[in-house]
Amino acid sequence: MEENMDESQSQKGCKECCERCVGSLPWASLIATILLYMGVALFCGCGHEALSGTVTILQNYFEVMRAPGGVLDVFTIIDILKYIIYGLAAGFFVFGVLLLVEGFFTTGAIRDLYGEFKITACGRCLTAFLMVLAYLFFLVWLGVTAFTSLPVFMYYNVWSMCKNISSVEGTNLCLDLRQFGAVTIAEEKKVCIGSEKFLRMCDSNELDLTFHLFVCALAGAGAAVIAMVHFLMALSANWGYLKDASRMQKYEDIKSKEEQELHDIHSTRSKERLNAYT
Repeated sequence: MEENMDESQSQKGCKECCERCVGSLPWASLIATILLYMGVALFCGCGHEALSGTVTILQNYFEVMRAPGGVLDVFTIIDILKYIIYGLAAGFFVFGVLLLVEGFFTTGAIRDLYGEFKITACGRCLTAFLMVLAYLFFLVWLGVTAFTSLPVFMYYNVWSMCKNISSVEGTNLCLDLRQFGAVTIAEEKKVCIGSEKFLRMCDSNELDLTFHLFVCALAGAGAAVIAMVHFLMALSANWGYLKDASRMQKYEDIKSKEEQELHDIHSTRSKERLNAYT
């Protein structure tokens, strides 16, 4: 009988522990962090490989060579974009950790364990600062999404021409890099439909792979935008909680102070009556 009672109490204790652990998780921030990491990883990985594929296409089929010295050309711009991708990957990894930690400190169970840290002025300022950062990064990812849609559109036009080469055969259409700003006006780097270079480019894997990598990078940027919206909603809810909690804490402090004053007054009067009676 005692063993059954001990077993039931142990199961009850495990159940309460599990409920406490599940309740202490900031699910909104956790889901947003996972979505952010997935989007950033997809954008950075696919974007980096798509830029490398673009370099291969420019060198093999358009015969574009890297300019000597420190001249700013399309290859230098691609290298700069790769470094920007490295910075985005590192920066948003740290930013996601900060937002997730902020979410953990806002939950009730963690707050009970570590004290009323978030109800202080420092906690409210930290949440407000993260809200401003999240909004700015939301605008940044909107711009990144719009910028990533440009190579997707350009590669889609080339890819569709390759897929429908029979319908455009005989036309005098050419892919001129001067139209895309990849080379200067003085340079004539173009590939016309029906030429050997165009057919080799369409038959190669570089074009198809690079196009779909840019599509995946665009999807990753869109996922990052959605994640920033999730973070903004979670931070706004946390800010409202902190504001209400701060007001409630002030009310409790004032109430406790008044009760203490009433208790002191009552004790003083009781002592005076006792002394008068004595």
